Amino acid sequence: MQDLCILYNSDDLVVVNKPSGIGMHDTQAVQNSSLTSQQFPSTETSAQETLTIPGIVTLLKKQLNLSQLHLCHRLDTGTSGCLCLAKNERTAAEIGELFKTRAVGKYYVALSESKPKKKQGAIIGDMKNRRGGQRILLKTTEKPAITQFFSQSAKPGVRGFIVKPFTGKTHQIRVALKSIGAPINGDTLYGGNNSERLNLHAWRLMLPLKTGLISVSANIETRIALFEKNGFTLMQYEDGFADPQIQEWFSQLQPPENLPWPNLPKGLSPLKGEILEEATVDKLAAKEPN
Repeated sequence: MQDLCILYNSDDLVVVNKPSGIGMHDTQAVQNSSLTSQQFPSTETSAQETLTIPGIVTLLKKQLNLSQLHLCHRLDTGTSGCLCLAKNERTAAEIGELFKTRAVGKYYVALSESKPKKKQGAIIGDMKNRRGGQRILLKTTEKPAITQFFSQSAKPGVRGFIVKPFTGKTHQIRVALKSIGAPINGDTLYGGNNSERLNLHAWRLMLPLKTGLISVSANIETRIALFEKNGFTLMQYEDGFADPQIQEWFSQLQPPENLPWPNLPKGLSPLKGEILEEATVDKLAAKEPN
């Protein structure tokens, strides 16, 4: 079984570059199930055999020889990039509070073959569940999802997005980009094309801990996880993020915390529908020595 790429490791926490195709927790699958045939096509089991698909927590515990790990946040199975896990309850509680108070800096990149209704700005609205696992964005702002973004040409016919989710709701970025007419490539749930993977990547994570600011960046993994009986392998994919022109675009992006992010409307609070002030992590990063 291949090892996962560790981006940061200390006595208190670990940040991993999660490949696309790995979920958060263990799941069960049998032959001909939608999970096995669609997400893990290399899996071969008998019709009577149940296969345990290990999640990122199980895989990291085994790789690092740890008895406990606590997820500090989540990424969709198809999303790759920075994922933080705490090694003890104290650190998990501290990081959990940072996420709750919107103090964590989270930056993503995404690709779409569609031209957005606007090239940059803030996408704000309540989210509502729909059938089939979908969410939709509403015009109301009682407890809104708040997403800031820039977009630019990544290659002819493909738009690259640098995204900063101020809140952290399920499918938030996917729904936000869908709402401006630019579903993410590979996101067939929201009208994206049939790319080999969901082209959404958690690029940068900034944690203003009591002991200091931790800044971690994840390069885009050009392989996707495929599971077998004895573990997983990383298989090369060809389109989307793996495209040499897209890789060149990504390599030339400036640090996202230095971008002139669109202003958020005053008077709304993200904890109750109001934005009290922008997260402090960008101010901390500005003070960090080069």
